[in-house]
Amino acid sequence: MATTRPGSDAPDVLARRLLERHGIRLTTQRLRVAEVLLTAPRHMTAEQILSSLRSSDGHVSKATVYNTLNLFVAQGLAREIHADPERCVYDSTMSPHHHFQNLDTGEMIDIRPEDLSFARLPELPPGTEIAGVDVVIRVRRKA
Repeated sequence: MATTRPGSDAPDVLARRLLERHGIRLTTQRLRVAEVLLTAPRHMTAEQILSSLRSSDGHVSKATVYNTLNLFVAQGLAREIHADPERCVYDSTMSPHHHFQNLDTGEMIDIRPEDLSFARLPELPPGTEIAGVDVVIRVRRKA
């Protein structure tokens, strides 16, 4: 799925511009997390981000990664996908789309909105409106 982020700049420059554009105070840790998650379309867990940061740059705390991810979600830079009760995946593509979740590998694969249709939606509770629809279709290898 295409992203609206320009792709010609180096990841560090792209991450810096993205955070500045969203009014996020720049710190080394925020920039590092942004470089890993936000500079290309990606689906990553906090643990995967933490592992990537630790393998390339040394120490970063788990709390810092989670706090940064929560900030990115609050600022509209990433989406949380609750893949299952034990795992949350962070998605860097903010345009509307849905997902396949491969149960064998854990991989999340984007589905374009136009590739999914609904015959109808249930009646909404009184006084509410639809804020969004997120569909996760779980797949596994055929037996």
